[in-house]
Amino acid sequence: MRNILVLVLVVYLASYAALRVTQAETWEGDGQTYVIFPGSAPWLYFAFRPLAYMDGQLTEMRFHIGPHQ
Repeated sequence: MRNILVLVLVVYLASYAALRVTQAETWEGDGQTYVIFPGSAPWLYFAFRPLAYMDGQLTEMRFHIGPHQ
C-alpha cells in the first residue's frame, strides 16, 4: 500500500512539473512569467492548486486560468 501511495505522489509531482514547464509564458502586460492552466480544463487548476500555491510562495511564479485578455 505504501508503494502505491509513493507512486501516486511521484506521478502527481511529475505531472505538475511537466505542466509548469510546458505552460509557462511571459505576459507582455507586466513582464511576469505565468503558468497558464488551459481554459478548456479548469479542473487542472484545482487538482494542482496545493502545489501551485507552494510553488508561488517559493518561486514567485504566477498562475492564470486561460489566456490573458
